[in-house]
Amino acid sequence: MTERAMQEPTRLLLTALADAPRHGYALIQEISVISGGRVTMRAGTLYAALDRLLDQGLIHVDRDEVVDGRARRTYALSEPGRTLLAEETERLRVLVAEAERRLSVVRPITRGAFA
Repeated sequence: MTERAMQEPTRLLLTALADAPRHGYALIQEISVISGGRVTMRAGTLYAALDRLLDQGLIHVDRDEVVDGRARRTYALSEPGRTLLAEETERLRVLVAEAERRLSVVRPITRGAFA
């Protein structure tokens, strides 16, 4: 994996493509679902990110089609993208496990410190 942590929009896009190819509007909807409605990706941001991920080889164009007279491009996760997402998932899993471990440590309260 890269030395720099993956940014959330990248992580959300790769996650949205992990189970099925999707076109732009479907990606916007799926990202909203994945994030519990917390993230609404705008079209300009989405397509800039998709171009970057295409250039990096993390996704590829699955197909181009015309639907109701409009061009529709469907994107899919590439093997390097799948590998990178798996690595990022493991990195986050380790981080969460450590946070949970530290949160479960009961620290004694010193009496009189705030009395």
